[in-house]
Amino acid sequence: MRADRLVAALLFLQTRQRVTAAELAAELDVSERTARRDLEALASAGVPVYSQAGQGGGWSLVGGARTDLTGLTAPEIRELFLLTGPDAGASPRTRTALRKLVRALPAPLRDGAEAAARAGVADGTDWAGTDTEEPLLAPVQRAVVEGRELRIGYARPGRDPHERTVRPLGIAAKAGARYLVADTEHGLRTFRVGRVTSVAETGNPVVRPEGFDLATAWRTLAARMEDRLVAVTVRGRAAPGTEPVLEGLLGGRVRYGERTADGWTAIEADGPSPEVVAARLAGLGARVELHDPPEARAALARIGAELTALYGT
Repeated sequence: MRADRLVAALLFLQTRQRVTAAELAAELDVSERTARRDLEALASAGVPVYSQAGQGGGWSLVGGARTDLTGLTAPEIRELFLLTGPDAGASPRTRTALRKLVRALPAPLRDGAEAAARAGVADGTDWAGTDTEEPLLAPVQRAVVEGRELRIGYARPGRDPHERTVRPLGIAAKAGARYLVADTEHGLRTFRVGRVTSVAETGNPVVRPEGFDLATAWRTLAARMEDRLVAVTVRGRAAPGTEPVLEGLLGGRVRYGERTADGWTAIEADGPSPEVVAARLAGLGARVELHDPPEARAALARIGAELTALYGT
């Protein structure tokens, strides 16, 4: 922690011509005595900082000396601040880190970084109204970094939460959501962080598997998930003008074939099962006609019969 404070003190000195121990104490949220000891430690470490007593005195860097602690290029800085978004949408820890980084930047890069931070905003809800917030992200991240086993509550869609013990190994981000990669009694698994309902440390350390590489593990796990999502292909045809709705329902898992003389288009759609694809398409009514497999047609017929029984006269 003191190393972090010394870095923060140096960055603060770089933004001012002269700094008092009281001003530094307020900035770092420490006592004035601690701030003075930190300044003396910088001087002892060879940083060209000196003190001037009396009214108007304080601590300064000799000759306005500066230390570039970032090593970042201008495009890298803009990208970083675009990803983090404006201060208003960041956590207190993130805001503190951003302030430190801004102070470390050379003056010509500082305006661009601040402009990039104002150029984005994070919204935790998608257009369908689904909440994508991750309220327990911080303790999950901490467990990954510190190597601590967790007992988590986890709720899959449409199911009640249940607890399981996991050994966190990393966090991967995909399509705006973050996933915990963890070792479990059933092997490596992924858990969407936004679905974690509770977090408790067990007190046991995490021993990373020998040769474990997060990027490789994620690719393998993601490939398994993709395979489950495209286990079957449903074929049929769609009425003119239906394409935007199909793409909204199925994304990149719908493909188009030839257009017939009546304007209808041949389609293929992938999904985890014929029943799931049929349920996705049921709201389109007669604007989509499925040809095969038979299970998909049967699922649509069953859905239609249920709706007729419920709403028909």
